[in-house]
Amino acid sequence: MYGKAFAPEYQGELGSALSVNSSYEEVLATAHRTLADADTALARSRAQLAVAEANRRLGRADAAGAAWRAAYRSARTAGDPAAMAWALWSGGTLARQCGTLALARRLLGHAVALAETGGDRLAHGYSLAGLAETGRIQGDYAAVAELHQQLLDQARAHGEARHMVWAMSGIAQMHRNTGEHRKALELFEESARIAAEADDFRGRAWSLRGVADVLSVRGEPDRALALLSEAEVICRTMDLAGALAYNHKMRGNVLYRAGRYAEARDTYTGALHEFRAMGEPRGEALSRLGLAKSRARLGRDRARTLAELDLLERDFARIGLRHAREMVIAFRTELTATPAAGTPAPRSGATTLRSPAVPARS
Repeated sequence: MYGKAFAPEYQGELGSALSVNSSYEEVLATAHRTLADADTALARSRAQLAVAEANRRLGRADAAGAAWRAAYRSARTAGDPAAMAWALWSGGTLARQCGTLALARRLLGHAVALAETGGDRLAHGYSLAGLAETGRIQGDYAAVAELHQQLLDQARAHGEARHMVWAMSGIAQMHRNTGEHRKALELFEESARIAAEADDFRGRAWSLRGVADVLSVRGEPDRALALLSEAEVICRTMDLAGALAYNHKMRGNVLYRAGRYAEARDTYTGALHEFRAMGEPRGEALSRLGLAKSRARLGRDRARTLAELDLLERDFARIGLRHAREMVIAFRTELTATPAAGTPAPRSGATTLRSPAVPARS
């Protein structure tokens, strides 16, 4: 059994003032008021952590970066290793969101050690979860599959719905990306159900996106689009800028797979602008890939498409996105194996643009 979802990153008096479903503008305003009234270094650290997390999820990377560093300095002044761990968890999660995955791993690794020193089970679990998600995003499934399962077992043992949703959807994403669509769909649907029952609206939005992805690969675009519309309402209500951008990118994926290339092109273009506005290079590169594929299907000059794919392959290699780089290579192979004019659409699920799980998620 599991309880209602909660947000342990909101600590001290913020923990009673905010919930897991508080909008991030509300979180930001409350945290700033708390910070202004804070009279100890630990209280300042807790408020700065909430400022960092709100700005991160609102897509304000610079403000989030300044806030988590301030939270860490305050926690160090207070001599509290658990608070230091939470600050580094926030910084590592931001680094992953910004595409600096090596930095994310370093910060999260330090967070794990500090959480263990401070005896904070939740900070330890969240930091391990961050490491697992970073490895999954890089496509290093062999290294993190067991850790995902361990985290899921821990969440079940402690009745923590939010971590159950995270771990289950992460495992589902790995099944989806290795072609085990039936198992992926089962897990994504269970994750969405648990999130709904635990009042974890953010977790439900991410899970619905996973369900939509698999349904689209299985040739059910209308159902997929309906679920994405439901998830979009949640994202807008909670000010989830990053999740909304990934929702729009996934909508582009669904439209592309359905052969609605002009609509896909326009949708990817919108998602690209959103990712650029928030400084999210991973989402930006994935949107560029979808845009390049859509334009190719609409008759774009092959040489220009191949040049764009070369740039994207280098970007994915630089960021460390192994799976995305493989998709670029697969599409290039398909493109060069077909006549220049009238290039047919790929088979459903064969070389589709797959969405990473995210971000911007804790």
